[in-house]
Amino acid sequence: MSTSTVPQPRRQYAKTAQRRADIIEAATTVFSSRGYHGGSLRDIARELDLSLTSLVHHFPTKSELLVAVLEHADSQATWFPEYAEDHGLQAATLKLWGQNYDHPELLRLLAIVAAEASAPEHPAHTWFVHRYQRTVEGFAEAIRNDQSRGRISSSTDPTSAARLVAATWDGLQLQWLLDPSRDLTSDFRNHLSQLLAP
Repeated sequence: MSTSTVPQPRRQYAKTAQRRADIIEAATTVFSSRGYHGGSLRDIARELDLSLTSLVHHFPTKSELLVAVLEHADSQATWFPEYAEDHGLQAATLKLWGQNYDHPELLRLLAIVAAEASAPEHPAHTWFVHRYQRTVEGFAEAIRNDQSRGRISSSTDPTSAARLVAATWDGLQLQWLLDPSRDLTSDFRNHLSQLLAP
């Protein structure tokens, strides 16, 4: 085997990874505008000028592609737990809130598909159940850390407060998606200040 053929598998892997990333991006666009049920694999293939056969080579089913899209959307804040531990939950949520303003398509995707996934038979139902469990548990752990450092009152119930932070976050972001002319950051900050008071 000549040495010129050695890099070929790496090039092929990079090409495959890029194609998968392109499909996920196109699916994000389709699902965030039409929902899971309203967007088809053909719609996604059309976005990329790709054959349906090529698309299903990478993602054999629509539900597999949806999970990949949701995992990609969720991976945008891997820094959050460490930042919350160092700077507090309130600072971390406000930082992520600001970053989310730059990615309305991801917010819209999560809002639309989360509503659809409230139906138990939806392919993303279990994914969202687990996501909210992880979110609440992560917020509650951050609140306990803040309490140990005197940032939040020890009388605050971590799990209850964590659910309220998640609910406020989702509710205000949905209002912003409906009317992007409204800046709801101050409302979010004020609510956090009351909920996570020292």
